[in-house]
Amino acid sequence: MACLLETPIRMSVLSEVTASSRHYVDRLFDPDPQKVLQGVIDMKNAVIGNNKQKANLIVLGAVPRLLYLLQQESSSTELKTECAVVLGSLAMGTENNVKSLLDCHIIPALLQGLLSPDLRFIEACLRCLRTIFTSPVTPEELLYTDATVIPHLMALLSRSRYTQEYICQIFSHCCKGPDHQTILFNHGAVQNIAHLLTSVSYKVRMQALKCFSVLAFENPQVSMTLVNVLVDGELLPQIFVKMLQRDKPIEMQLTSAKCLTYMCRAGAIRTDDSSIVLKTLPCLVRMCSKERLLEERVEGAETLAYLIEPDVELQRIASITDHLIAMLADYFKYPSSVSAITDIKRLDHDLKHAHELRQAAFKLYASLGANDEDIRKKIIETENMMDRIVTGLSESSVKVRLAAVRCLHSLSRSVQQLRTSFQDHAVWKPLMKVLQNAPDEILVVASSMLCNLLLEFSPSKEPILESGAVELLCGLTQSENPALRVNGIWALMTLCILANIADGTTAKELIMTNDDILQKIKYYMGHSHVKLQLATMFCISNLVRNEEEGSQERQDKLRDMGIVDILHKLSQSPDSNLCDKAKTALQQYLA
Repeated sequence: MACLLETPIRMSVLSEVTASSRHYVDRLFDPDPQKVLQGVIDMKNAVIGNNKQKANLIVLGAVPRLLYLLQQESSSTELKTECAVVLGSLAMGTENNVKSLLDCHIIPALLQGLLSPDLRFIEACLRCLRTIFTSPVTPEELLYTDATVIPHLMALLSRSRYTQEYICQIFSHCCKGPDHQTILFNHGAVQNIAHLLTSVSYKVRMQALKCFSVLAFENPQVSMTLVNVLVDGELLPQIFVKMLQRDKPIEMQLTSAKCLTYMCRAGAIRTDDSSIVLKTLPCLVRMCSKERLLEERVEGAETLAYLIEPDVELQRIASITDHLIAMLADYFKYPSSVSAITDIKRLDHDLKHAHELRQAAFKLYASLGANDEDIRKKIIETENMMDRIVTGLSESSVKVRLAAVRCLHSLSRSVQQLRTSFQDHAVWKPLMKVLQNAPDEILVVASSMLCNLLLEFSPSKEPILESGAVELLCGLTQSENPALRVNGIWALMTLCILANIADGTTAKELIMTNDDILQKIKYYMGHSHVKLQLATMFCISNLVRNEEEGSQERQDKLRDMGIVDILHKLSQSPDSNLCDKAKTALQQYLA
């Protein structure tokens, strides 16, 4: 019963099960092997493109029987192969179908089938495995459970172009993170797959390329190896550059650009290398054009954002390539008109995924504006840009909200923009809303952004304080997330350092009358993170400064809390900066 769908689905489907569906399953139990084989072939023809028939057969118990026949030694190779083909067809239906197949332990049965000497049966098993592993409901770990599987798949790569295509596709879908990369790398993935890039089969070349993109992602070891691999006397990066030329299919251009991007970010290719500046970056900018399909524009923008994120020179080059900043504005107008897309299915798909364009645009704007003031100015002057960011902060999609906050955070590094555009659009209001009950990944960026809005030159500082920022920041300092604690305490320190600016003693009084904040300051004075200790030193120095009104009362209260004792300890710190700050604060008590 474990192989059947859940009861509500099963009952609704069962009510529509036809006699012919049951007839297909009954024939699998015929004592005559030839009739069984014919029954499986007829079943194969019946389920092609028919999801209703697939669901019926699964409910009626076809899967356990097909798996039994596939694993029986007495079954002919032809029968086993046809069973694998039918199972693969069932897997191409709905996600529920795949779940049912997984419940019946289809993966171990198919992996066992790969030990057969018969190539056609092996290919049928691999095709089915490919379909199952590319489904979002299949755990990737199932590929790595048995340590003998990966080396056996590597050995099968040489058998045919179909084994090459399916195995590379399985690898690229099941390589999630450094552990999987290491397993595949250690079993010779680079050496075994590299020569497939010159295969006569486009599908094989494409799947091999995808393999390298997932192997190289954030992996210096793989990336440094790829740089030196020769295929037919040509280095891999040169092959990737050829594959991203304009005359190649878009999918190939994009994936090649991803390979070179990941190798660059992993330190294997310099950011000023011609393959990056003259080939990869322009290719990715081309992908952002409105002539490209939605998914191509999304992938192009997100990959470009990742490529230029740490490098100011690449950011400057990208910003003046093909009017990229203006081009990205189109991402918020999609689809601009129904008539522009004649394919109704494509229109329906794009309407459902339009938020991915906005997310990608925010990501790329964030990378473009990470360092250069002129680029930030161009971004903010793009039509309705601040309104779009403010709207993005309240979108239903968490990913869009996160990207909008990141974009805002990047632009908030500009003193000029904090004083003008940010104030004109009161961005602090939606930001404060974002900070209420948001997931940690958004809170980390949003709270960091809040730190910028609390700087002395930001006109937003006062309204933010009046809207409950102190309580919110105090809450962050108690978070289990280290990054949130750091942001919370830093924001509270920005408050202290600037207490004497703009509003005189108001902020100082606010700090001194809040025991929770004072205890946090004391706690972070003894923290193992020197930067946090330095932040508290700025704070304490401001609070105890002699020449200001109320300094004696503040000094006395801090002394009673044991702050002076901590200052004496910190004055002996091996960190010279921290030591000097502690001594400076102590001098205020002696003056």
